[in-house]
Amino acid sequence: MATLKTQTVALSGLSPTYASATSGGDKCQVGDRVFLHIKNGSASSVTVTLTATAAVRGQAVNDLTVPVPASGDRMIGPLPAELLASPTDGLCAIGYSASASVTVAALRI
Repeated sequence: MATLKTQTVALSGLSPTYASATSGGDKCQVGDRVFLHIKNGSASSVTVTLTATAAVRGQAVNDLTVPVPASGDRMIGPLPAELLASPTDGLCAIGYSASASVTVAALRI
């Protein structure tokens, strides 16, 4: 599981760097100004799962799943800490139904 480096969007512009999705999943920082950009270069849809760590009245909140269409992309966020931060390391766990031809960037505005 790789930890993605969060890149900050600036007035001068940002040419983001994309990492290959890791088959065992990735992690990233959380925050109200942090989001993910997922690019799917494969011929099949891929589901991205963000592991929810929150609970409401003792009941676990469902993980967030986002389908990314074949040859498409999705921006997912913001990534609120109260919903997605792991109590162990404070990061959000990201899973992929398939990782071949999938790239990801963690961005902050």
